Amino acid sequence: MALFRDFVLRSAVRADAESMVADVLKSTVLFMIQLERSGQMINRPLIRHCIYMLEGLYETITEEESSKLYLTMFEPAFIETSKVFYRAEGRRLLETGDAATFCKAASDRIAEEGARCLSTLSPLSEPKIKDVLDKELIGSNIAEVINLEGTGVKNMLDNDRMDVLRNVYVLSARVDSKKIPLTAAVQKRIVEMGDEINKSAAAAAQAQPTKSAEKTAEGGKKPAEKPVNQQTVSAIKWVDDVLGLKTKFDKIWEESFRSDPTMQSAITTSFSEFINSNTRSSEYLSLFFDENLKKGIKGKTETEVDALLDNGITLLRYVKDKDLFEAYYKKHLSRRLLMKRSVSMDAERQMISKMKMEVGNQFTQRLESMFKDMTVSEDLTASYKEHIRGAGDPDQKPVDLEINVLTSTMWPMEAMSSIKGDEVQLPCIFPKEIDHLRQSFEQFYLSKHNGRKLSWQASMGTADIRATFHRSNGKVQRHELNVSTYAMVILLLFNDVPQGESLTYEEIQARTRIPDHDLIRNLQSLAVAPKTRVLKKDPMSKDVKPADRFVFNNDFQSPFMKVRIGVVSGSANKVENQDQRKETEKRMNDERGASIEAAVVRIMK
Repeated sequence: MALFRDFVLRSAVRADAESMVADVLKSTVLFMIQLERSGQMINRPLIRHCIYMLEGLYETITEEESSKLYLTMFEPAFIETSKVFYRAEGRRLLETGDAATFCKAASDRIAEEGARCLSTLSPLSEPKIKDVLDKELIGSNIAEVINLEGTGVKNMLDNDRMDVLRNVYVLSARVDSKKIPLTAAVQKRIVEMGDEINKSAAAAAQAQPTKSAEKTAEGGKKPAEKPVNQQTVSAIKWVDDVLGLKTKFDKIWEESFRSDPTMQSAITTSFSEFINSNTRSSEYLSLFFDENLKKGIKGKTETEVDALLDNGITLLRYVKDKDLFEAYYKKHLSRRLLMKRSVSMDAERQMISKMKMEVGNQFTQRLESMFKDMTVSEDLTASYKEHIRGAGDPDQKPVDLEINVLTSTMWPMEAMSSIKGDEVQLPCIFPKEIDHLRQSFEQFYLSKHNGRKLSWQASMGTADIRATFHRSNGKVQRHELNVSTYAMVILLLFNDVPQGESLTYEEIQARTRIPDHDLIRNLQSLAVAPKTRVLKKDPMSKDVKPADRFVFNNDFQSPFMKVRIGVVSGSANKVENQDQRKETEKRMNDERGASIEAAVVRIMK
């Protein structure tokens, strides 16, 4: 073998030439490899025999592995020519301007070179040639490929090109464990798409009803959507759009990015960034839960409800101002509980359990106390009714009273009240029959809970009252009206007003002490809303002014025996306006300041 090496391979091709047979052999094999890389057919068995020969010859007599002629004579030249080829190949592929083409070609080249080393050359060269591919073809160009205009990762994400994205991910992972160019491109696109959702929600919330919609409403065919409702719809749509985007990227992460933790971290960071750039994200998310727990889950299976709540909790995970979300959630939950708007109490409790697992016991402590208060109140109401039946008070009129006794520190009393800032709220003056019932309950409650004080929140209650209408045609019509507590107080005033006589706004306010904001809203519901005009207003207009007069409308008509009269422009379950937003933020900053001070004191101790 040594003789063959020295007297054949190392002999000159011709007497007048410096080139040896080994040099010609090496050049020929390299040329054949280049031809095959260019797509031409070659005699692979012949090449394999030549390589086999070089693997069997050694530079030294000791025949060490590292002294094989294949490794000392052929492989260095093979690696060097491959570097030149793939450097040029990378530039050529980039000139096509198509990222998908580059990725497919790179993937094909990796497979080709691996197969060539196993079938034609030597397995010893496989890791080295793959290093060449990683550096010259992929590593030098992948960042540019990812950011190619029109065909790069942005286009792939927009069009859900899962297979191409998978190729990009695989190539990126080969050359960079952190996949920095890919994560940067994905993060940038997520934030861009998220910002588009934010801008769309803001634009929809600010949009006013179109003139055509207003005309349709006047014609009685389809009411124009109120700006307040538009804002609420846009808030819920914002959550739906974000969830849709999350679903899209979850699928990409699983199918294209192979559930890579690095990519998951990048996606999470991006979602957190654009979600928190929307200053109303906490409020919008709470409104989403509110809408679904009131009616969105109606008719859904338990599995569907669970999935819906899980989706919302996923977004809560991204929200940084969780205390602000808690404030809105408490506000909306209080309305659902007190107004009995929840479709399912099981779903409500399930939601609390999910929040507890996600955020912790401290976060849900007040929410759980609200449910506890409702349960205790049910037992308290039953005990009071039993007490009344046993007392047999002859002066007690048959009024069915349902009481909710709320722990003031656990319920959002400020958010539930219509009083703003430092304004002082005087207690509402109830009609005598209602006031007698109130005093009766207070005596009963305080006899069981000595030292406590009850503060009546008339703004949060509802009432069912039976009204008799003596129409001008002589007919008598009766209806059962479901109204707010304030509306009940207003209507009962007219029991003592002679038929046909009126009360002014100022007189109603003086006799009831209902705050102006609430009084205006309730009078608009009772005297302005077209389908619920139990009162007549003079002069007739949408606005309620101090000099306006109100009279009981005996000619009120409704096709329904039971009529629900809602409160006009109630904002408790709507997107807050700027003033309300500032008030909420002020309360939150005050609470945060108190928490920080308490933490400092504990640390100092």
